[in-house]
Amino acid sequence: MIQITPQIRVLVAIDPVDFRKGIDGLSQICRAVLSEQPMDGTMFVFRCRSAKSIKLLVYDGQGFWLATKRMSAGRFRHWPSATDAASRQLLAHEFTALIWGGNPQLAQAAPMWRRIAIEPPGARPS
Repeated sequence: MIQITPQIRVLVAIDPVDFRKGIDGLSQICRAVLSEQPMDGTMFVFRCRSAKSIKLLVYDGQGFWLATKRMSAGRFRHWPSATDAASRQLLAHEFTALIWGGNPQLAQAAPMWRRIAIEPPGARPS
């Protein structure tokens, strides 16, 4: 089962791919075009030229998962773009908005956790 957690790394391929490709073909795109290793646990998201379908490729430690979603009506209109890269990283809540046909840039969630600086003993708060 594919689990979408806040910790999962999601990479979206900017350019459309040939949807006749399966696991091996998409893995090759990960290596050659995106310069990423497909077996590192990253979820890769690809779209077809018509933007009506997407494919997800993820390795779970035992094997690959390949999932397809085809819109019954409409298209994935809010596909991420980048001028200087072949892929773009999304957060889990942005990915969820994308697969439901929404705009990932408008998706809102609580801020990601970050380490708080610890003051040394005896330090006065400023």
